[in-house]
Amino acid sequence: MPQVKIIAKNFMDMVASLPAIKLDILYHNQFICEAILRSMPPLAKKYVLQMLYIDVPMTFKSLQEWVLADGSSKHQVAIDRLIQLRVLEVIDRKKETTYKLKPTFQTNLRKHLIYGGILSREPMPSNVVARLPTLEELDAYAHEQWECFLLQLISSGQAERSSSFSSSMMRIFQRGLLRQRDKEAPRLTESGFQFLLMDTNAQLWYIIREYISNSEEQGVDQADLIAFLLELSFHTTGEAYNLNTLADDQEAMIKDLADLGLVKLQQGRRERWFIPTKLATNLSVSLTDSSSRKQGFVVVETNFRMYAYSSSKLHCEILRLFSRVEYQLPNLIVGAITKESLYNAFENGITAEQIITFLQQNAHPRVAEKLPSVPENVTDQIRLWETDLNRVEMTPAHFYDEFSSRDIFESASDFARVHGGLLWEDAKKMQMAVKAEIHMLMREHLRGNK
Repeated sequence: MPQVKIIAKNFMDMVASLPAIKLDILYHNQFICEAILRSMPPLAKKYVLQMLYIDVPMTFKSLQEWVLADGSSKHQVAIDRLIQLRVLEVIDRKKETTYKLKPTFQTNLRKHLIYGGILSREPMPSNVVARLPTLEELDAYAHEQWECFLLQLISSGQAERSSSFSSSMMRIFQRGLLRQRDKEAPRLTESGFQFLLMDTNAQLWYIIREYISNSEEQGVDQADLIAFLLELSFHTTGEAYNLNTLADDQEAMIKDLADLGLVKLQQGRRERWFIPTKLATNLSVSLTDSSSRKQGFVVVETNFRMYAYSSSKLHCEILRLFSRVEYQLPNLIVGAITKESLYNAFENGITAEQIITFLQQNAHPRVAEKLPSVPENVTDQIRLWETDLNRVEMTPAHFYDEFSSRDIFESASDFARVHGGLLWEDAKKMQMAVKAEIHMLMREHLRGNK
C-alpha cells in the first residue's frame, strides 16, 4: 500500500513553491533571510556563508573545489536547492556558467548577522500586563492544546473542548485527514491514521502547510502569511506581545494558532496580548532537527508485551491504532501487539514500517540507547504479518472452458499469453483464466477462429 507523502515537503519546499515575485519580496525581510538559512541542508548553508561577502560571480569549477570528490551528489543537491529558493542566481555565459548570491538576500542577511534584526513589535512592559505564565505552565498549556487538537482528529467525542476549534482548523481536518459520508460521523482516512504516528514537528508543519494552502480561499496572501509565521518564530517564548500591533488577517491567524497551542491569548483590563510557546518559536527549525523531539515512553518486550509510561489520553488512543490496550493506570498503559490489532491497523492504511518507526522514535530512555531499541523478533514479525495480509491479490478475471477443439484452446492460450493477460490454464481440461482487461480482445479472437 503506498505511503501518503505527508512529510515529503518541508519549509523550504513551501517557500520555493511561491511565485518569483512574492519570493523576492520576502527576501526584503531580514528575519525571513535568517529563517531560510536555518532551514537549508548543511552544505547549502556552508555555500551561502562562504559566498556572503563575495560580490563577484563564482565559476562552477570554483564551487566544486569547496567539496570533496565523494560529495559530488550532495554538492549538486545543495546547488539545486539554492537555485529553487532563488538564493543563488545562475549567470550563463558562452565560456562557462557562474553563480552569485541574490543581491537582496545577500544584503539583508549581512545586515541581520552584523547588526541583528528589529521585530515590528516589542514585548509589552511588565507593569501593563497581568501575571504571565511560567515557561513550565506555558509548555503544559501547549502540550494540552496540541493533545486536544489531535484527540479531535481521532474522535470528535473525545476532545473535551471540541467546540472551541475554529472553522479554519476544521477545514484542515477535512483536507485529507477525515472523511464524512451522509449522516455518518467523520472517520479517519489513511492519511489521518498515518499522520497520528508522526512526530510533533512533522505534524505541526503538515498542519501549517495545509493552513497556508487554505488561506488563498479566504483571500489571504500566502507570502504575507509565511512572513508572519517566520517572524513569529523569532519572538521570545513567554513574553507578551500586544494584539493591537497585528493586522486583521494576522489577528485572525493568531486565534487559529492558539487552537494549536502555538500561542496563548490573555486579556487585561485594557489591553490584549499573545504569548508565544515553544511550538511557535521552533517553526523555523528544520524537520530534520531532532532537538525539539520529546522524550520517549514506550517499552516493547520480546514477548510482544508493551508498556507505555504515560498518563496521556492521546498516547493511549494512538497505541490503540495498532495494539491491544489491556488496562491503563495513572501513569502506565499496558498492552500487547497482536496479529489482530496489526491487521486492523493495516486495513486502516498504516504500514508496518510506520508502526516500527513510531515505536523506535518513542522508545523509553531506558531502552532507546540499546540497539535495537525494539526487539528484532517483534519488528520482523510485524513485517511478516503485513506480508501475510498482502499475500492474496484480487485481480478481475474471466474463466474460459468448453473449447470446441484443442487447436482453438491452444490458440486462445497463446493469444492471452502474448497480450500479458493469461493468469492460469489447465491444458488437460482445456480451461483458462484471463485478465478482465483483455476479455473483449479474447472474444474477437475466438470469433475469428470459429
